[in-house]
Amino acid sequence: MEKKIRTLIVDDMPLARNRVRRFLNADADIEVIGECSDGKGAVAAVKELAPDMIFLDVQMPEMDGFEVLNSIGHENLPAIIFVTAHDQYALRAFDVHAIDYLLKPFDEHRFRRALERAKREIRQGQASDVDERLRTLLADVSREPKYMKRMAVKTAGRTVILATDEIDWIGTAGNYLRLHAGRETHLIRDRMSQLESRLDPKQFARVHRSIIVNVDRVKEMHPLFNGDQVLILRDGTQLTMSRTYRDKLLTLLE
Repeated sequence: MEKKIRTLIVDDMPLARNRVRRFLNADADIEVIGECSDGKGAVAAVKELAPDMIFLDVQMPEMDGFEVLNSIGHENLPAIIFVTAHDQYALRAFDVHAIDYLLKPFDEHRFRRALERAKREIRQGQASDVDERLRTLLADVSREPKYMKRMAVKTAGRTVILATDEIDWIGTAGNYLRLHAGRETHLIRDRMSQLESRLDPKQFARVHRSIIVNVDRVKEMHPLFNGDQVLILRDGTQLTMSRTYRDKLLTLLE
């Protein structure tokens, strides 16, 4: 009987971990040896348990998936299947280096494809080739500029930790900026140009001198008579985009 593939699940979302575990439990070749909800716990678990394979979330607070691998070290890395929601740079990097990933939300068929590929690499002893691809991937990712992933917002005597990918759009409000995140809004004292420089330009675009929008929230664009555009977000919010910003937004959306 072949030895089972000892597998670790790393994701900060309980529902995502449950989904991966459910699919893995249906495979007789797999033994799930642990789960972690953050990067620091993942690093400790890898050193203690020495898994053969990891399902690793890319976007996690404090320490993301790439930082986890850098902390583990490049020697004898287990087989890695990355799990990601909408990190477009990561997707391009994975494709370039032939590293497998699952794009949330994934179905069982796509999960099986990734799992079978990882199992073949493990069984056929291709770990050294995979290690080399991972090392190259991490080297490329480390050269990518780091942008703000979360911010601390003080409101009503408390501090709210707001992940930047939760922000739908940002508008000016006098000497303040108003962050719109779902049904919540938060005021911060900052300048639009300074905040823009700290946000990932692949995710956030200036569409007006007083508006920054999360491009993932844009649903429709409608022309106005003077060359401006009306942006309609997924929650129905309507924003005006100046014609001078149109080409930049279209590039991001494409």
